[in-house]
Amino acid sequence: MQTTIAPTANAYASAEEQFVTLLELENLDQQLRAQPHLADEFEAAIEQALTATYLTEGQGDEAAHRFLQRVLYRINRLKLFWYDDLRHYTNERSPYLMQVRERIETPWQQWELAQMDVAALKAIASPEKVKQALRDRAAADLDPALTEDSRYMREEMPLEGYRHLLAIASFDGLVEASRLSRILGGAANEIQCTLVRVLMEEYGGGRLARKHSTFFAQMMEELNLHTEPEAYFDIVPWQVLAGINHNFLLTECKRHFLRYNGGLAYFEVAGPAAYRNYLAAAERLNLSKTASGYWDLHIREDERHGRWMMDDVTLPLVDRYPQDAWEIVLGYDQEKQLGDRASAAVVRSIRAATSGQSL
Repeated sequence: MQTTIAPTANAYASAEEQFVTLLELENLDQQLRAQPHLADEFEAAIEQALTATYLTEGQGDEAAHRFLQRVLYRINRLKLFWYDDLRHYTNERSPYLMQVRERIETPWQQWELAQMDVAALKAIASPEKVKQALRDRAAADLDPALTEDSRYMREEMPLEGYRHLLAIASFDGLVEASRLSRILGGAANEIQCTLVRVLMEEYGGGRLARKHSTFFAQMMEELNLHTEPEAYFDIVPWQVLAGINHNFLLTECKRHFLRYNGGLAYFEVAGPAAYRNYLAAAERLNLSKTASGYWDLHIREDERHGRWMMDDVTLPLVDRYPQDAWEIVLGYDQEKQLGDRASAAVVRSIRAATSGQSL
C-alpha cells in the first residue's frame, strides 16, 4: 500500500497562488471545462489537505488547516464589497467556486460539530430551560477569571506584541460588523430592529468618523501599522480565519439564523472582558488614548449590545422558535469554542513574533 506524503507549507502556498490566478480568470468555469489542467495543482492540494485535517483522527495538520481556511476565506470575501478593482468579482457566482466552498465546508463543519455535545443541547427540552441556559452562560462570560493567556497580555506582552495583536485583529476590526449586515433583510419586527440598532452603532450611525473601524484604524496609525483591510492576511492564524468563515456560513444560510444570533450574543457578551485585557496592556505600555481608544469604546458599547442580544434578540427568538431554540445555545457555545481556540492561537503567534522579527 502506497503512503501519501502530506504537502509542505510551500506546496500549499504554491497551490494557493494557482487558486488566486483562477479567481480572476475570465470565464473561469468555461475555461476549466476546456482546460481542467489549469487547476490540477490546486485540486490535488485540496484533496490532500482535506485528508490531513477533517478526514483524519485528531486535530489535523496545521499547514493543511491554514490552506483550507485561506481558500475558503478568499471565496467568502467575494460576498462583501471592498471598493477595489471590479475585476476581483468576476467569478463571484462561479459554480466552480461554490463547489470548492462546499467541498471544504461540509467536512469542516462536520469536524467542528463533532467537538460539540450536540445531543446534550438537543435534550434541553423546554423554552424556559433554553432561556436559563443562555442566562447562565451570559452570567459566566461577563466577567470570567483571568487565564494564563489573559495575564500574559495584561502583564507581560511587549509593545511589539501589542502591535502584532492589532495587526491580526485588524483583519476583522477594519471591516467592523460587515457580516451582521447580511442577516438584516426580510420581515420587520422587534428582533430585526434590535439587530439593525446594533449594526448602526457599529457603523457610527452612518458617519465615518464615528464608525468603529475608524477608531481601529486610528490605533493602527498611531503605531505605524498599515490600515488597508487584509494587509496582514499572511500572519492571521487559521483558527481566526475559521471563526470568520464560520460566520460567513451562518449568515449565508438563513436556516442557521438561530445559531448565528446565539453566536453573536456570545460575541457581544464576552467581548468586553477580552477588550479589558487589551486596554490594560495598552495602559501598562503607556500608550496614548488614540492607540487604545477602540477598546474603551467597545467595552462601553458591547456591554449594552450584550444586553440587547440577550433580552431583545435571543430570548424572544426562543419564544418564536420553541422547537428549534436549542440551536441558539449551540450557536452560543460554538462561537465560544471557536473564539477560545482563536485567542489561544493569537497569543501563540504573539509570543513567536516577539521572539523574532518585528512587523
